[in-house]
Amino acid sequence: MSNKSQNFTRRDLLLSALSATAVGVLPALPGLARAQSAQAAPTAADAGFAKLLDNFAEEILRLSPSSATALGLDKGERAALKSQLENVSRAGDAAWAGQVKSMLKRLSGVDRAQLGADAQIRYDTIRYAANEGLEGLRFSYGGAAAGFNGGTSPFPVTQQDGALTRVPEFLHSQHQIANAADAEAYLERVTGMARMLDQESARIANQASRGILPPNFIARTALGQMQDYRKTAVAQQKLVTSLTERTQKLGLAGDWNARVTQLVETQVYPALERQIATYTKATAKATDVAGVHRLPDGAAYYEWALRLGTSTNLSPREVHTIGLEQNKMLQSRIDAILKAQGITQGTVGARLLSLSKDPKRFYADNDKGRDELIAYCNDRIDAVRALMPKISNMSLKAPLEVRRVPVDIEAGAPLGYMNFASLDGSRPAIYYINLKSTTLWPKSEIATLTAHEGLPGHAWQGAYLAEHHDELPLISSLMGFNAFVEGWALYAEQLVDEFGLYVNDPYSQIGYLQAQQFRACRLVVDTGMHAMKWTREQAIRFLVESTGRGEQAMTSEIDRYTVSPGQACGYKVGHNEILRQRERAKAALGARFDLPGFNDALVQSCGVPLTVLPTVIDRYIAGLKKA
Repeated sequence: MSNKSQNFTRRDLLLSALSATAVGVLPALPGLARAQSAQAAPTAADAGFAKLLDNFAEEILRLSPSSATALGLDKGERAALKSQLENVSRAGDAAWAGQVKSMLKRLSGVDRAQLGADAQIRYDTIRYAANEGLEGLRFSYGGAAAGFNGGTSPFPVTQQDGALTRVPEFLHSQHQIANAADAEAYLERVTGMARMLDQESARIANQASRGILPPNFIARTALGQMQDYRKTAVAQQKLVTSLTERTQKLGLAGDWNARVTQLVETQVYPALERQIATYTKATAKATDVAGVHRLPDGAAYYEWALRLGTSTNLSPREVHTIGLEQNKMLQSRIDAILKAQGITQGTVGARLLSLSKDPKRFYADNDKGRDELIAYCNDRIDAVRALMPKISNMSLKAPLEVRRVPVDIEAGAPLGYMNFASLDGSRPAIYYINLKSTTLWPKSEIATLTAHEGLPGHAWQGAYLAEHHDELPLISSLMGFNAFVEGWALYAEQLVDEFGLYVNDPYSQIGYLQAQQFRACRLVVDTGMHAMKWTREQAIRFLVESTGRGEQAMTSEIDRYTVSPGQACGYKVGHNEILRQRERAKAALGARFDLPGFNDALVQSCGVPLTVLPTVIDRYIAGLKKA
């Protein structure tokens, strides 16, 4: 990461992958239905509920037109959405507030007891998202959309959030162009980007007047990105080259290059200049305090953000303690493997840090090395494909492409993230890896990252949704529960280890355990900064000394947690809960427990809050007992 999703950030598009087909009754959750046909029969109430969910989905798409494009749904009756971007002004917030209130009111008119078992799970899931969105309205820097996109950031523009970091790559990789109308829609969105920049600037100024501003180290990075973008010649901007090259390739008549160039020169650049001026003034007195505890009502805000990130009611102190305990346990496992390799001197963190300074553990920090690193990612994807029959009973095509994070946003981008495939098959899943420097990625850590972002992690989740879109209601694609999504991806890292990917590769197994340990340490530093008033330096030092990862990479990570409070806690909390449910299912089913079937039940739930996950597994257990 799973993380934020970016290019309308992974967080914004978590689990985006279902069809727009309205269904007369709610279909059964596919994998569960095989074992639970007696329980999955739709009730008379399900038909009305299905129509209500379809209405919800259409309303959300109108508020999030980029999601329609990411899903491949910006066609036909929704074609107008292809020329639009989100309204990120206060009016846009008000529209989302009205949406969640309306959804809750209409859900209150549904008798949950009259719904079938599958519909009850979806009812609980949607109600949870809407309730959390409503909770976000308590904070002027929160937001009702957060319940559906799986996380929150208190600031409109950071090193990883905002129109500048999202729109150019979104238009390049997700806005499909097949004809002149699509190209015209692209131009409308370039104009929309200028509008978004001004909407963000208004919010920046408003927040600054109330003491809501990012730390100075975040401001420096974000401001540097803005200035670098503005210094780039228009002809070299991706906004220009993407449209020009694609229309030329298609032979579309019209002076597309001149038109997009003019828009960038006369609208985007002036709006960006205004944002630079606003951001510079707003952050002039920013401090180096990393945690959101410094914000108005910051402690309560973090408790809400942590609830969004984990979909549990765990307190910051409880999460912090879990992280410390699991860090110690995982260090013990790493210690045993290091000793088996003859590496015995110093703490686990010190030994790992020493390994991280060995140049033989990295690809060359040049374009040739980057190409070799991406080739190795593809090799690991092929190796895991061979294991998939042991992991899942589903036969999914799961097309997947590995790309470098775009150079113009890599300074502030996460180290790795996923964009799911479109529903219409026009675009595969894209796994982005940050190659600002190849020293960010020791060779031993690449396999587990690829399992997380690719197979059997996020790409497998997205592939199920895309390849079964005609069986599922659209609303499921428009919600993302961070702890479930990232918990599955962390569990996926464990699965490939359990099925022998590292049997002859002890250093990659160390890399896998180090990645697990790293997620445990995230629990410590996220709660440390936001609830316990740790400094940025204290958090970086803890990560480096505990995990043995490089300071540059850990600084990038800490900066990410600074502006996305609670999100990083979802990985390990979600992983822990999935493992707890797996042990519960094993104990209940004994010899009837089927690991691929259990895994499929998780994926086929389409993602639920952790508070709802036990209900999903109850159904899986009950179905096999009756089978």
